[in-house]
Amino acid sequence: MKHESVETNAGLLIVLTLAVISVGGLVEIVPLFYIDDTVEEVDGVRPYTPLEQRGRDIYIREGCYACHSQMVRPFRDEMLRYGNYSLAAESQYDYPFQWGSKRTGPDLARVGGKYSNEWQVQHLIDPQSLVPESIMPGYPWLAETPLDMSDLEDRMIALKRVGVPYSLTEEEYERNVEKYGEEHARMFDINRAEENLIEQAQAENFDGNSATITEMDAIVAYMQVLGTMVDFSEYDDGHFAEFR
Repeated sequence: MKHESVETNAGLLIVLTLAVISVGGLVEIVPLFYIDDTVEEVDGVRPYTPLEQRGRDIYIREGCYACHSQMVRPFRDEMLRYGNYSLAAESQYDYPFQWGSKRTGPDLARVGGKYSNEWQVQHLIDPQSLVPESIMPGYPWLAETPLDMSDLEDRMIALKRVGVPYSLTEEEYERNVEKYGEEHARMFDINRAEENLIEQAQAENFDGNSATITEMDAIVAYMQVLGTMVDFSEYDDGHFAEFR
């Protein structure tokens, strides 16, 4: 059959298109019925602390996701540049997750710890001062705007309802102690959310200004944790292939 015959016959083109889509869909869907889980088994992945979560809220509010994906694809060039490809497990507490294919700037899935807090603050205030060729706009108001904590508990309760294991009861708290350890379990306690946020912000002083807790503290705290939860040196090459 000549390709021209397909292009000039609308009915045949529709039938063949549906056939290709059906085969492609079956190839993608059928294997899911034969695997136990699509989320990899890894240690270290945890929910965000109240400060990190508020930073994530601000990151989304400012539209950072429009230019930066958080998904390292399983290709050699991407892994050489960014590190191990992204795992579904790393985004299991992200609502919504930041995977995608649009990159005006670099992928940020593993930006945590790559630069200092000072670098991140300066880059957000004036990107061109550090990367002259950057087309990223500055966000200087983040360093000047006090962080709103008035609805912190409500935000965490909403996330709890969709599956993030923040705790409200003693029983939930004890489960988190068993799974994440005492230090992290305390950070996930909704009843002490504001206290925990202030404690982390003052201890680590992300924006370099200890006088107040700003939106800059929160967004830098969020970016500094990205990609740092899983220690890939603990796993053999190909360990995660069975989940793909």
